[in-house]
Amino acid sequence: MKILKFCPSCGKESLNWDGEKKWNCPNCNFTLYNNVAGAVAVVIRCRDEIYLTKRNQDPKKGKLDLPGGFVDPKESAENTCKRELFEELQLEIDIKNLKYLTSLPNVYQYKEIDYNTIDLFYEYSVSDKFEVNLELTEISETMWIPKLEINLEDIAFDSQKIFFEEYLKTF
Repeated sequence: MKILKFCPSCGKESLNWDGEKKWNCPNCNFTLYNNVAGAVAVVIRCRDEIYLTKRNQDPKKGKLDLPGGFVDPKESAENTCKRELFEELQLEIDIKNLKYLTSLPNVYQYKEIDYNTIDLFYEYSVSDKFEVNLELTEISETMWIPKLEINLEDIAFDSQKIFFEEYLKTF
């Protein structure tokens, strides 16, 4: 992980990383926490198929991903699902039909910084398959994949691999 060195309070090159969650400046006692960030992932399901996206940017460019993203300040996880599905897929959903499934820790590495996340998994069932307009900056393609054809090695993030290991057993 790229370590911060300069204290944002006193400006000295004195920040110490504790190796887990915070930086501390011994000169002015400033503390900077690297708290866990909330993120959502939505399993869009139509019978025995799941709608997956292919990442169009790092981290994990080219790997399969569930639609979703980071929770904004003052935003509920369910509203994040609604916003992210619209931003990424131009898909309007009714949050009352979201089903919370589970949460898993993850590490999202971006520009040499490890962001610890808590990934909240939701399911959104649809009666008919659909195609959407892509937000090409984030995803390069979308696909419906039958549950038996999902290859965990193609999935971008560890938390989603762990999630799918269990989810596909109880599908």
